[in-house]
Amino acid sequence: MENLITGAEALMRSLEHQGVKTIFGYPGGSIMPVFDALYDHRKNLNHILVRHEQGATHAAQGFARVSGEVGVCLVTSGPGATNTITGIADAMIDSTPVVVIAGQVATGFLGTDAFQEVDLVGITQPITKWSYQIRRAEDVAWAVARAFYIARSGRPGPVVLDFAKNAQVDKTEYTPVEVDYVRSYLPVPEMEPEAIQQAAELINAAERPLVLVGQGVELGNAQNELRAFIEKADMPAGCTLLGLSALPTAHPLNKGMLGMHGNLGPNINTNKCDVLIAVGMRFDDRVTGKLATYASQAKIIHFDIDPAEIDKNVKTDVAVLGNCKETLAAVTELLKPAGHKEWLDSFLPYEQMEEEKVIRPELHPAGDKLSMGEVVRAVSEATDNEAVLVTDVGQNQMMSARYFKYSKERSIVTSGGLGTMGFGLPAAIGATFGRPDRTVCVFMGDGGSLYLGFMLSTLSVLGTVKSATFVSMIIPVLVLGVPIFDTAFAILRRFVNKKPIMGADRGHLHHRLMNLGYGQRRATLMLYGITAIMGIAAVLYSRGLYMETLGLSAITMMYLYIFLTDSQHKVPQIKEDERDDKDKSGGSPHM
Repeated sequence: MENLITGAEALMRSLEHQGVKTIFGYPGGSIMPVFDALYDHRKNLNHILVRHEQGATHAAQGFARVSGEVGVCLVTSGPGATNTITGIADAMIDSTPVVVIAGQVATGFLGTDAFQEVDLVGITQPITKWSYQIRRAEDVAWAVARAFYIARSGRPGPVVLDFAKNAQVDKTEYTPVEVDYVRSYLPVPEMEPEAIQQAAELINAAERPLVLVGQGVELGNAQNELRAFIEKADMPAGCTLLGLSALPTAHPLNKGMLGMHGNLGPNINTNKCDVLIAVGMRFDDRVTGKLATYASQAKIIHFDIDPAEIDKNVKTDVAVLGNCKETLAAVTELLKPAGHKEWLDSFLPYEQMEEEKVIRPELHPAGDKLSMGEVVRAVSEATDNEAVLVTDVGQNQMMSARYFKYSKERSIVTSGGLGTMGFGLPAAIGATFGRPDRTVCVFMGDGGSLYLGFMLSTLSVLGTVKSATFVSMIIPVLVLGVPIFDTAFAILRRFVNKKPIMGADRGHLHHRLMNLGYGQRRATLMLYGITAIMGIAAVLYSRGLYMETLGLSAITMMYLYIFLTDSQHKVPQIKEDERDDKDKSGGSPHM
């Protein structure tokens, strides 16, 4: 009896056996025995307290995407479990290895509509690689080992363990378990020599080959094999959104991003190539557009680890199944060194046109307003193009992906297939734990920041032990703080002047500064400065420097108070044409 431990303790030991060091979670009644056991393992298992269970799943995704390890999150039953569904679905479509461990009511209450009971296995089966309910303490070690094996092997993806409360508190013997085989589960198809030969023959005979690089190259750790493959045959390549960092931006054969938000050259030449080679990508509709007219002139070679992707969207002439780290190397051995100068030169007119009409105006805007691309590129260059880019979803996602530069592998974390708003902030937090040695930069829009904005609370708590995270978050604080602060200021000002609060207009302070004679750019810079001060105050507070925080806040509020009453400032109303004239002249009588 002395060797018996609880199921909750068995879970902790099993996680340690799998090499887990970081867990993202939120406690609740049905998972409390596990959190009690976690306290005794706090030296080896670092638990990051999120403020919403969806945030836990996205943080686990960010952790997994940059580290190549399995992300883990721990939640309670009922609403805690259902809050993870979006993150689980996101991980499934983007092939991210995540293990979600959720509490569940005791087995004796299953099916009775007990408090916070929900059929998590039934809900998650269509959006996971495996979903299993642990009903007995003696099954814990086996279930955890199997879960991690399935999550990380083959095409990675999410696994859910639904942990009944009685299994958490019941006693069992514990022996570490290894799982490297599951009957009827073939994670990596056997490589077929005939397909390797056929692919090599098509490429050797091609005059206009084009390679499409997907995230599968990153997941298979085949970055070196990819470079050897395209360099030997002198083949241009375009990258999907999730595959952007599989090939360095500066590589001469990298022709940019594919798809509706991508670069001109690779998209147009997709319909001019004679052999199209897809590596670890799934022909998403954002890349292909109308399938009936997509690369209809080309022979299609598809490298993939998942047989389900073959012929799913685009009819394939040669399917090369297996881990692309092995299949690319096998095909490369059969390739003849080649040169495709004329074909490569055909990209130049499109690159020049895009540079002139799109890229240059975005990076060097003629007016006073900052552009999104300008800010993104400046941030990228400030990190020597070595940072990890994390994005939310929307315009911020496309612009940051386009104008950020990548020099290292596993450098982009974004919600590709599901397009989940709110993904950015928690994923960035997870990424800082997955790769603490790298700078993490996250770009969000106002919508995405509000979805899971309360994760800033997690960030503030982590600030005392994870100051690097704050450095990584400077950009979103600046970009997002302005509209939030400006709206709050407008509401406060109307309250002071006894006006209807609901009439507050967004951008009120910005307009007021411009009416005082400040130009568009100067007014914007003033707002960014105010927001930066707020960000510094938040950092000071999180590090326990309360008096410094109070002092900085008091000085800032005293400075701002002069704008709060109409009686203190009679603001001249300046028409748009007059303001433009003042901006052009470089000054105003109020300055």
